[in-house]
Amino acid sequence: MSRRFVSQLAHQETIDQIFLASEKQLRPNRNGNLYLQLDLSDRSGSIAARMWNASENDYRGFENGDYVRVEGCTQLFQGTIQLIATGIRKVSPNEVNPDDFMILDSKEIDGYVVKLGTLLRKLRDPYLLNLAECFLMDDEFMRKFSRAPAGVKNHHAYIGGLLEHVVNLMEVCLAVAPLYPSINADLLLMGAFLHDMGKIDELTYERDFAYSDEGQLIGHLVMAIGILDRKLKEVERLSGEPLPEELALRLKHMIVSHHGQYEYGSPKLPMTLEAVALHHLDNLDAKVHSFEQLMRDDPNVESGWTNYNQSLGRKLFKGAPRAGSGR
Repeated sequence: MSRRFVSQLAHQETIDQIFLASEKQLRPNRNGNLYLQLDLSDRSGSIAARMWNASENDYRGFENGDYVRVEGCTQLFQGTIQLIATGIRKVSPNEVNPDDFMILDSKEIDGYVVKLGTLLRKLRDPYLLNLAECFLMDDEFMRKFSRAPAGVKNHHAYIGGLLEHVVNLMEVCLAVAPLYPSINADLLLMGAFLHDMGKIDELTYERDFAYSDEGQLIGHLVMAIGILDRKLKEVERLSGEPLPEELALRLKHMIVSHHGQYEYGSPKLPMTLEAVALHHLDNLDAKVHSFEQLMRDDPNVESGWTNYNQSLGRKLFKGAPRAGSGR
């Protein structure tokens, strides 16, 4: 039987297939009976699942990040499809088709890696070009950079998501910079490449997505400065000439200020043209991607509006349903 992806599931469907498990919790209900709560996902999205009358053995039978075969039935609850499981068991990797769980396949990721190299080699500033080459020839850095998600839950939260986000942002920077001649286009492009690179070690992503100890204690902004400092020493060693001090300082400022506001975790507010531009363009790419995903994954398929989103404080307009369109 062909797979039914999460985004295709409807009310009262019988389910017997493999998902990726995360966010599992064993909780008591009002009567004190235990139930298992978890998220199940594939490449199309995720669905909340419950297993009533669960036991400690059910809870310990798998870990977050494991693939599990789930039997059960879907139901519509408060406008959202959820899955009521009657059985959950861990499966071995040879039972899994990896393509069912990769939003970006290996060919797409390879394409973004090539595009990243092409964009960086457009840099005209010789100092920034040398710095870019030091990153591109670092196999371990590039392996992590091409696999890391851009987040655990929010935008581009999938394998290769960081790479996709950065390449898209760099292309936006190249399109916008000519409209503002006072902006140093090379500096903006390099800042876009570097701004989130600390996430390669801030997050763990070999199984489920989570924060590393270093990520929890330090965070990707500070971690990125450490990576950049090491590369600046490498550039000087290989080229025999250090990056100009002000140029290095401007790059570091773009990294630590790109969240834009203190309450969003920025140690500094943007104080240069390039830092201001990077903050707003980064936010644009993240917000558009997040909104697109919310609209695409919304279970309220019969309406032109999404369900109310608590974190956004609003519904989103998908467009009036068209006759015969299934929406």
